[in-house]
Amino acid sequence: MACCRSLKLFRPAKIALSTIQQVDKVYQRTPGILLRYCSSSSNNKNVSRYPVPYKKNLPYDIVELMEEVETKGGFLPNVFKALSHRPDEFRAFFAYYNVLMNKETGNLSKADRELIVVATSTQNHCLYCVISHSALHRIYSKKPTLADQVAVNYGTAELSPRERSMLDFALTVCRSENVTEQHFLALEEHGLDREDAWDIAAIAAFFAMSNRLAHLTDMRPNAEFYNLGRLPRDKGAKGEKAKDGSA
Repeated sequence: MACCRSLKLFRPAKIALSTIQQVDKVYQRTPGILLRYCSSSSNNKNVSRYPVPYKKNLPYDIVELMEEVETKGGFLPNVFKALSHRPDEFRAFFAYYNVLMNKETGNLSKADRELIVVATSTQNHCLYCVISHSALHRIYSKKPTLADQVAVNYGTAELSPRERSMLDFALTVCRSENVTEQHFLALEEHGLDREDAWDIAAIAAFFAMSNRLAHLTDMRPNAEFYNLGRLPRDKGAKGEKAKDGSA
């Protein structure tokens, strides 16, 4: 589930430090009309089949993260709304998401990670993750069509040998097939070591769970995701910093 790249803002230590006093302080000075979510989906029934809480009913740390994401990205991805139904699981989900997708070590680029999500989410028939992570791949890779090709059939997509090996490994994990030494050797031929293999597998496994939560909640992609990375940038548009990778 995409988080509009703004999860680089996610601070696991801070998100657990909310207090009732902080919540009261914020909402005593906030007009009630501003406590609703702002996104492309004005009707929260289009976000999840489960109730979507109002911000005023959520813990302060979750509200703060949502506001940062929305401010930097220009809209609030629907995954934040849907998962806020269970705040403790919201925190755990985004903490692990951040570790997997925003880590600075290893040989996988951000574009690689997003492509893994697109390929495995396609296998799992997850509309939300395919659309949202295709958008993020377009932004990171500067390739406006590759994610679309992978979403239809990665076997015929215009992939490099390295990308194809990476996705072969990811789909092996996604399909719960046996991982053999040959799979590791195929990665090593393209400069991907066993720690990279762990990363590929962890992303495939995490998003298998994410895909199934999206199915459960009937989560739908924000309209903004469909055009991200396809059209020339509007330098005056809200969220430009996020699109440049600064958030």
